Amino acid sequence: MFDRLYTPWRLAYVTQASHTTPACIFCTALHANDSEPLVVHRGPTAFVILNKFPYNNGHVMVVPNRHVARLADLTPEELAELMAFAQAVETALAEIYAPHGFNMGLNIGKSAGAGVLDHLHLHIVPRWNGDTSFMSVFADTRVLPEELPVTADRLRAVLARLI
Repeated sequence: MFDRLYTPWRLAYVTQASHTTPACIFCTALHANDSEPLVVHRGPTAFVILNKFPYNNGHVMVVPNRHVARLADLTPEELAELMAFAQAVETALAEIYAPHGFNMGLNIGKSAGAGVLDHLHLHIVPRWNGDTSFMSVFADTRVLPEELPVTADRLRAVLARLI
């Protein structure tokens, strides 16, 4: 007999994957103004958004406001704000969660693993020694001890102080 872990919140993601090209999730979030609950900080040229399907609690993305596909497409101002936000997010996540490390990365292009192909975004994922990342490999499941709205509230408070 197999044990089962149910992840009903992933159904929307799985069923959307078979549809034709959806609207850009980042542009949609950007234009939703304050009604998008996953956006934790907005700036003149970039914003910070929680990953709706995180690898770990605190998994965020720093995204330029402008719809560009490559780091090379950013203006110096956009690049500076993107990196300033990444630095502030690292500091905030360290304060809130005390992780043992971070994964930070850009996946540019389909072959590099980009889930959103044409809108650049920098992933920042807190990591802990012995965290549960193995569950994704064996069970297609993530173990998250904190719900996204709680994570959003905690990050907003610290980022408001840091940025």
